[in-house]
Amino acid sequence: MIKSLIDKILKPRAGASAKAGKTRIPTGKRVDVPASVHGIDPSLVDDRAIRVVETLQNAGYEAYIVGGAVRDLLLGLRPKDFDVATNATPEQVKSLFRRAFIIGRRFRIVHVVFGRGRENEVIEVSTFRAYLDASAAEQVAGNEKTSRKELADKSHVIDASGRVLRDNVWGPQDQDAARRDFTVNAMYYDPKTGVVVDFHHGIKDAQKRVLRMIGVPEVRYREDPVRIIRVVRFAAKLGFEIEPKTREPLQEMAQLLSNVPQSRLFDEMIKLLQTGHARASLDQLRKQGLDRGVFPILDAVFDEARRHPGREQFVQLALADTDRRVSEGKPVAPSFLLACLLWHDVQDQWKRLMAKGEPAFPALQAATDSVFDARIGDISGRGKLASDMREIWTMQPRFEKRVGNGPLTLVEQPRFRAGFDFLRLRGQCGEVDPALASWWEAFSLADAPERKKLLDEARHQESARRAAQAANGEVVDAPAKKRRRRRRKPAGEGGGGDAAQD
Repeated sequence: MIKSLIDKILKPRAGASAKAGKTRIPTGKRVDVPASVHGIDPSLVDDRAIRVVETLQNAGYEAYIVGGAVRDLLLGLRPKDFDVATNATPEQVKSLFRRAFIIGRRFRIVHVVFGRGRENEVIEVSTFRAYLDASAAEQVAGNEKTSRKELADKSHVIDASGRVLRDNVWGPQDQDAARRDFTVNAMYYDPKTGVVVDFHHGIKDAQKRVLRMIGVPEVRYREDPVRIIRVVRFAAKLGFEIEPKTREPLQEMAQLLSNVPQSRLFDEMIKLLQTGHARASLDQLRKQGLDRGVFPILDAVFDEARRHPGREQFVQLALADTDRRVSEGKPVAPSFLLACLLWHDVQDQWKRLMAKGEPAFPALQAATDSVFDARIGDISGRGKLASDMREIWTMQPRFEKRVGNGPLTLVEQPRFRAGFDFLRLRGQCGEVDPALASWWEAFSLADAPERKKLLDEARHQESARRAAQAANGEVVDAPAKKRRRRRRKPAGEGGGGDAAQD
């Protein structure tokens, strides 16, 4: 009895080893599930993904379709993307394909490219990775940018918060499955044999429509805080419930997102909004208490105190329009949706600047710059994104001027359709007269004689409006005067050849 008591006192408590930094690898138990049980429809599998798997297998390597594609196949969905996992190293993979490129520093993977131009498709191939204890990794004080020299030639590195900065240590398949995030994303499908390899009861969780983290959720969120966003996105996209132990640490761990590079967070936010489940994603963020302080752009949407009258309706229309386009297989541009989300911020700034005496158009340009810098900041592709958003916003006042050659010039703008769609949404929520959007739609589709007729009608409507203003004693806003361009005098004809100012 005394011996058993001593043993009990000296025996490490459950979880003590994890706190000491020695995390048990949650490798699970391999189960090979045949096609007769899992029921995946082979016709839903991309031929190019099959070719990549077969090429690797024929060269003597293990290879499987992996991750979200397997999950979607089990749910009877046609996956948008196909990833492959193998025990071949990136260099060995690259040597087997004519067009293959090794990319990435944090995770080195291979992109195998089929087709060219807009019709190309990329199959992402990753090497089985080892599940490594964070205590065994090298640690740096900074991040990817500030510690770039320290990260050189290192394969397993974490920062001070435990976030993984490098993870390029190859390992066995069971450890590769253990280091994936959720059980439903940790399955491997062999299209040749039809077998699904399942280490963590992923098939059962997919059938129950449950998102469950592999391992200790707090540890996994610390390794990669972006998993906090991913669990929300998958719950919204798939209509899954988040298992309690996976859900409970979310709010507490959300502070770790401040260590994630801004550009990566921005990419995750775009995935939230542009995968066809934008409204469900925002609802899920609210449900999990993550609707403040995660994305500056979404703070502008969620913050009730700053919400402009009609903003909620406008944003909901924009989200619904994006979801509709995705469901119809139409392209969606992040610039359009972001322009919708931040439009009322721009309007508020614009009005304040004009109240201080700034001319309308320069005030609008200044407002767009200010809002973009505050809400989006320094991200990859910033210049193109800012240009497209600014063009959509600055186009709005031009839609109200339907005289002269302005409309003919405007419909030829490359971003006219995006600007018009934005105007249409404004009309639907009552911000502008819906008839204005109808007129522009008719004008953009009309031939030359019909356009002339529409311009004449617009001119008569404008004259009638001014007459009504005058009859009611209102101040009639004078039409803009055309600026006459002075002809440049040839050099030598007086004036010393100086250029005339327009």
